Amino acid sequence: MYFKGAGPVLFALLAIAFIVGTYAADYKTFLSHHYDNPKSNVGKNYCDVMMQRRGMTKPNCKPVNSMIHAPKKQIVDVCGKGGKAYKNGLRRSNKKFSVTTCKHHGGSTREPCKYRESKTSRYIVVRCAGNYPVHFDEGII
Repeated sequence: MYFKGAGPVLFALLAIAFIVGTYAADYKTFLSHHYDNPKSNVGKNYCDVMMQRRGMTKPNCKPVNSMIHAPKKQIVDVCGKGGKAYKNGLRRSNKKFSVTTCKHHGGSTREPCKYRESKTSRYIVVRCAGNYPVHFDEGII
């Protein structure tokens, strides 16, 4: 009888653990793809090196990716007071961030991938899960 009453509570706890685990994995992927602070000193081919280092060249070259050069706390804050609601459930930062955008150019979509680098100061637009960014919207520059 005790387990029958505890079933819903146990189910709720498992569901919460699953959701939190999913958010944590998505946030970890977000950081792997979009966070680089301070900006890595990898020589003159920053985008070529970073895209490969971060696993975005296999099996195909990722067409576009941006790296944010700011402390994690400032990026995470976009999901709170440091950002405001944008369209389609996205959030736009209140302040500009230093961002390097890597765009694949010409040739094969397979390795070796070649990228062009563009450094800008711009607002960032992210999708948040809970209090953490899990997606960077590349389409809004």
